[in-house]
Amino acid sequence: MKLIIINGPNLNLLGKREPEVYGSKTFEDYFSELQFKFKNTQLEYYQSNIEGELIDKIQEVGFDYDGIILNAAAYTHTSVGIGDAIKAITTPVVEVHISNTFSREEFRHQSYISPVAKGVILGFGLNSYDLAITSFLL
Repeated sequence: MKLIIINGPNLNLLGKREPEVYGSKTFEDYFSELQFKFKNTQLEYYQSNIEGELIDKIQEVGFDYDGIILNAAAYTHTSVGIGDAIKAITTPVVEVHISNTFSREEFRHQSYISPVAKGVILGFGLNSYDLAITSFLL
């Protein structure tokens, strides 16, 4: 099983940014834990703060991987382009969010990813990624 986690803007600041919302662990540390836990799964990680780079990565892996775990962060609520990129590929995508976006500002209740995703997991902290990986293994 070959999966990639793609993270969007500001997720490179995990561990520093709003720890009361996002926790105090860096994503790199958490990713190492995921690789250990799911050692029979080929896991890759990519992060960008740039919308076009996220679209390029989705297109690059969108026909050759078994799954994409996507936390598009703020682009979830604004990017028609990322939604269109997901529609254009055959690899299934699970949308992930660390926080429960529905308990936050109203603009975060809209997602351009959810309608084209295989599923959505949100509100379980970093464990949302763990649950997304598990969903591909079922």
